[in-house]
Amino acid sequence: MEINTVKALITGATGGIGYEIARTLKEQGAQVIISGRNQEKLKQAEQELGVRGFKADVSKEKEVKALFEFALQEMETVNVLVNNAGFGGFAPLIKTSVEDFQKQWEVNTKGLFMMGREAAKHFVEKKYGNIINIGSTAAVSGFPAGSAYVASKFAISGLTQCWRAELRPYNVRVMQINPSEVVTDFIEKAGLERKDTEHKLKPSEVAHIVVSMLAMNDVGFIPDASIWATNPWGK
Repeated sequence: MEINTVKALITGATGGIGYEIARTLKEQGAQVIISGRNQEKLKQAEQELGVRGFKADVSKEKEVKALFEFALQEMETVNVLVNNAGFGGFAPLIKTSVEDFQKQWEVNTKGLFMMGREAAKHFVEKKYGNIINIGSTAAVSGFPAGSAYVASKFAISGLTQCWRAELRPYNVRVMQINPSEVVTDFIEKAGLERKDTEHKLKPSEVAHIVVSMLAMNDVGFIPDASIWATNPWGK
């Protein structure tokens, strides 16, 4: 599709990866609606990006529906959903509480599912659309202390595959991006120490892949793309 025909709804876009995707698409002529849970950050992002925003918690069904209705009203239609909202928490299995596990599932998996469902209703009716799920390399490979986060991201891979199989007959492209560590505030929010950032991925690398996926002629699509830093150790 032509990027200047994109009418995108991007979740988790008040900072980091979502913010950069919104900025890049907007600069290339797309219409963009962003969402986030923090009203102050949302307003700031709206002003900086020159886009409209809507405060929504994707783990709450009523707010998901209200967000999608807002996007339809503002842009008249939506032809791209970027499912980016998510967070991480890491602890050894024996120290992972049910509450911590549930919180990540609520946002990372259930929220993504509900956003995808609302988009699919519209896309099936229009017989056209694009869904890009932002996964992680944690969606394809586990690691110590990753039980809650990895489980939530592996589930995204399963959802992506199900939606792809269901929606292709309606000309809907369902795609997934799996970045390795990206320099955002994700690490600090997860309570981890930020180490060398110079040689690690930046949000712009993920935005680049989003644009590349969407820009391909609609006759084809890129099902999955993993993004690794070339030399994250800088040695």
